Amino acid sequence: MEKPKTLFEHWAHERGITVEEMRAIISARIKRGMNDPDPVKRASWEEIPHAGDIPTPEEWLRYAVEQLEEEGRGDLLRWYPNL
Repeated sequence: MEKPKTLFEHWAHERGITVEEMRAIISARIKRGMNDPDPVKRASWEEIPHAGDIPTPEEWLRYAVEQLEEEGRGDLLRWYPNL
């Protein structure tokens, strides 16, 4: 099998699902977060920069990586072997 090129491919491969299924799982979680009844939780999801109505999986991932780096936790991004 070809080595995964993206983190979404890596996660999908680990779970034995397609990249589209992985993106759908992430999208569903984002939608739940954006519609959370708790205003504090909902506000944290709404902070994610996004071009459309809700963040895409790519927008979410970019935001998450930027937050980790800003918080000095970039070391967490190195837990996974190089893709």
